Amino acid sequence: MSNAIEIEAKALVSADDYRKLIKLFPSSPRYTQTNYYIDSDNLILAASGIALRIREKAGAFELTLKTPLSQGLLEKSVAISMNEFCALRDFHEFPKCDLLRFLTMLDFDVDELKILTSLSTERVDVEYEGGLLSIDRNAYSGKVDYEVEFEFNNMEGAKRILGELLKNNGIEFSFSNVSKTRRAMSAIGK
Repeated sequence: MSNAIEIEAKALVSADDYRKLIKLFPSSPRYTQTNYYIDSDNLILAASGIALRIREKAGAFELTLKTPLSQGLLEKSVAISMNEFCALRDFHEFPKCDLLRFLTMLDFDVDELKILTSLSTERVDVEYEGGLLSIDRNAYSGKVDYEVEFEFNNMEGAKRILGELLKNNGIEFSFSNVSKTRRAMSAIGK
């Protein structure tokens, strides 16, 4: 299992501004990933501020649990097989892994957990100003939105650098604290 701290500033932008940003980095490769969001019907994880997802990217699956820190999120991730993904998706069988032990230790009933919704992202990642800039087109539950994220070693710097990029390119924005998880869950009434 790997652990990481994610600190990122993000802003929702218009479709036109998304296209403007993509044109700034024409040689950066695009890829698609799909996040499958996991919780119980009564959102026992969300009630504790925890997000759990499986990310499918290039045929590989990674299970990630995110918990809030004073600045950013602690991410615990573990690779799972396609068979483990299918067992969770089709039969609500949680993968036998370190995250199972962690959730059980926190007294969550993993038998209640299942995939509730998904969100697919077409993403461009760019190394930028000492951090990672991600330019996203997200599709979920019949909706499409556009988001730009800047991951950096501190939130103040992330907001400053992302804000300068957007302002310098005439893009109106406001920083967003609404995660992809929250938007996808809200779209299904959760």
